[in-house]
Amino acid sequence: MKRKLLFAERVIYGDGKKAFNAVVPIKIHGSFSEADLNFALSRIQEKHPLLKAFIEVDKYNMPWFVVDEAADNPIPVRTMARISDDDWETEVTNEWSTSFNTGKGPLMRVIWIKGEHASDLILVMHHCLCDGRTAMSILADLLKVLNNSQTDIGKQAPILSMYDIVPAEVLENKKRIIKAKLKGLLNHFLLWIIPVNRKLPKRGKDYMIHWKLDKDLGNQLVLTSKSAGVTINTLLCVVILKAFQEIRKEKFFNNIACPVDIRKYMPLIKEDCIFAFVSMVALAADNKLNFIDNAKKMQEVINTKIAKLDPYQMIMMFEESHSSINYLIDFLRYSKPDNDFLFSNLGRIGIEHQYRSFEVETIYSPSAVGPFGNTTGFVASTYRGLMDFTFIGNELFIPYDEALLIKERIVDIIQEQTAHLTPATAV
Repeated sequence: MKRKLLFAERVIYGDGKKAFNAVVPIKIHGSFSEADLNFALSRIQEKHPLLKAFIEVDKYNMPWFVVDEAADNPIPVRTMARISDDDWETEVTNEWSTSFNTGKGPLMRVIWIKGEHASDLILVMHHCLCDGRTAMSILADLLKVLNNSQTDIGKQAPILSMYDIVPAEVLENKKRIIKAKLKGLLNHFLLWIIPVNRKLPKRGKDYMIHWKLDKDLGNQLVLTSKSAGVTINTLLCVVILKAFQEIRKEKFFNNIACPVDIRKYMPLIKEDCIFAFVSMVALAADNKLNFIDNAKKMQEVINTKIAKLDPYQMIMMFEESHSSINYLIDFLRYSKPDNDFLFSNLGRIGIEHQYRSFEVETIYSPSAVGPFGNTTGFVASTYRGLMDFTFIGNELFIPYDEALLIKERIVDIIQEQTAHLTPATAV
């Protein structure tokens, strides 16, 4: 099997040498064997052939996913002793900067932090291969097979061409084709004329701050979002922006980037299909409004932008923009940051927690750090009723001590905005 990387995949892949990894850590109580884990990983590869892939670059500098059907190319597992509950955080930050050998593959690996009664599993995948949603699907299947080796997890047909994600009547529409080509040319021109200073300041240390909300406080936050008529995602955007404004002061941009999962608008892409393309929505706070009114206005902006979203046209336009790939990568890498952070909320993770020989205590919010500009990001998720946050930062952009203040202020703001509720009313 062989297919070209799509435009968005090429942007994330870059030159294949710089790490850009999606990292998913979980904590498990109970036991399973190394043989069980390796077997489960092999079943995952059977379902998703791309998890065996390596990347081959042709004479035109075009990268291709390549799967040698005759070779196993198993997902490697690195096992280490579990010393403390914090070991996983150290390993996650290490995995952010540990590159894959993309020319050999596979583009996934697992770290098993093995303890007597508890273990941490860390799934690491090159971000050009999958996003957070795909990672959750892979994790769910892995746990099912770990629990029962006879479980049928099916086999997913990989994306081999644009026709697998965009309907033929759209892809062959002449007006859409012309529009995509014109926009591709315009993007190429704009990226070509934008001056880029290719001198990077010395990057600082990457760090992660992780925490969970108290269950009652999380329930109160959800109730607040419902009573305001906004999503929990929108409410969290307002919370985090407010915390950044108060702590960062004159360094505050008032600009947040939120990825939009476009699968729901593209029915050809199945929920468990390996896919790594998202759209972005830029948001800002209105300092003239109070907290709740700000959230309502931001929700209106989000609804308007999503209503105008045309993922088919967007993907077609990007596929006409391959000639500008190096200009875009340079722009993303060298341009000065103009946003405060990227915020992604996976919502409720519907993965079972109780299995025959083990129990999943928690799934920590996944994370990723790429080689582009400002790496500051937040990822939220909810598992077993607890809202979980991963704050990703780098000393070059936000000193660690300042990030801790932002985290504390986020929790304080949530408490302030839900203070009128009692745990009983929030359930």
